[in-house]
Amino acid sequence: MKPKATLVGAIHPDVLAFTVGQDPVLDLELAEWDCLGTAAHVTALSRLRLPRPVLKPADRNAVVRELIAVMQAARAGRFTISDADQDIHLAVERRLTERLGERGRRVHTGRSRNDQVAVDLRLHARANLNALAIEACELAGVLLRFAGRHRRLPMVGRTHLQPAMPSSVGLWAAGYAEGLLDDLLAVDAAHALADRCPLGSAAGYGVPLPLDRRLTARLLGFAAPHAGVFHAGNSRGKCEAAVLGALGQVMLTLSRFAEDLILFSMPEFGYFDLPPEFCTGSSIMPQKHNPDVLELVRARAARVLGAAATAAEIVRALPGGYNRDLQEIKGLYLEGMRTTRAALRILALLAGALRPRPERLRAGFEPGVFATDRALALVAGGMPFRDAYRHVRSHLGELTTASPGDALAAKTGGRGTADVDLAALRRRAAAGRRAAAGRQRAAHRAFGRLLGVPYPALGKGTRRR
Repeated sequence: MKPKATLVGAIHPDVLAFTVGQDPVLDLELAEWDCLGTAAHVTALSRLRLPRPVLKPADRNAVVRELIAVMQAARAGRFTISDADQDIHLAVERRLTERLGERGRRVHTGRSRNDQVAVDLRLHARANLNALAIEACELAGVLLRFAGRHRRLPMVGRTHLQPAMPSSVGLWAAGYAEGLLDDLLAVDAAHALADRCPLGSAAGYGVPLPLDRRLTARLLGFAAPHAGVFHAGNSRGKCEAAVLGALGQVMLTLSRFAEDLILFSMPEFGYFDLPPEFCTGSSIMPQKHNPDVLELVRARAARVLGAAATAAEIVRALPGGYNRDLQEIKGLYLEGMRTTRAALRILALLAGALRPRPERLRAGFEPGVFATDRALALVAGGMPFRDAYRHVRSHLGELTTASPGDALAAKTGGRGTADVDLAALRRRAAAGRRAAAGRQRAAHRAFGRLLGVPYPALGKGTRRR
């Protein structure tokens, strides 16, 4: 078979197919970010002080106008990547060359696909982590409202899945809300890691052109460029693995919440009624309402955690500098991000329609649940705890079912150990949402200045720079 011509040389068709992999499909999700990165790069090229300019300001403006057209086409599903293109980077370059001739052939000056894909993934990660943080805060808000409505509704607390101590629906729901808010600490750390600009590092060793790496970082709204170009290249893959690790923390919380709902909605428990519209039926059993949404959240948590481990393992085996192995991380990262955000959104909807069954929750209390309370009552009367523990353990048959409400009140009421400061958690959720939305707005303002049109609206034309 004859080699197939590409922008980077003639390649055997089988080699091309093997090395391209899923990039023509996966990279469509990166089209917007690749165009933004290119806009920043051509802006830097237009400001180079060289005897003969690489791009003049008018050339830069023409390129940016065409990049806006590519972004609009990609949003409308009209932009495609061929196997000959290999990836989004060469597809955009081909489009620019077709429309702008020599100006399009100049845009790759001083740049490698290595720093292109790195900046694309960083821009994608920042935007999606901000959106994910907002979605996590929204789910936390739903759970906190649920906790507030059912703050005093008794619920058996369990360890080893066995009845343990008196608790409440409010404590249970608020616990998962607080877990999500803690997960955002990892999400914020991943965002900070992604908020460094690799553009201008080229293949990881820089180029003999006075490209202003601080300028391109500022144009794209990054906190700063990487200090060294070698590390900028080496950080690819590791950054995505760290993002996936943060997503894994979120999915761990969602999976445990889903597992609780699967168990507690079983007829044997009946603590909660799952909304029928979030369940599926059976092809043979007419009575079934299956918790497929929750089961898929549970399974997809394993996929995200597996993706994080796989990405880290790919990076672990690499020497310094670029290696094609890194291509395999892109799909893991993109799927992990899509999966986690989808799980947050669907669970916010489900949790908003969830209904407890007070009679079944109270029926779950049996005498043994009050054993610890009885032992501590003996302690209050002067008995050492270990003596009280042995006494109750040897007289379990004498326990009677107490009032779940009274037992719960003994641990709440302003300074109790089971009190939850719902107002403080609501403030945390609101602050997390504001912070993520603020970062999002700042990025959009930077993109708007770069493109010369409102972003994300993408109006027609571009201002002269």
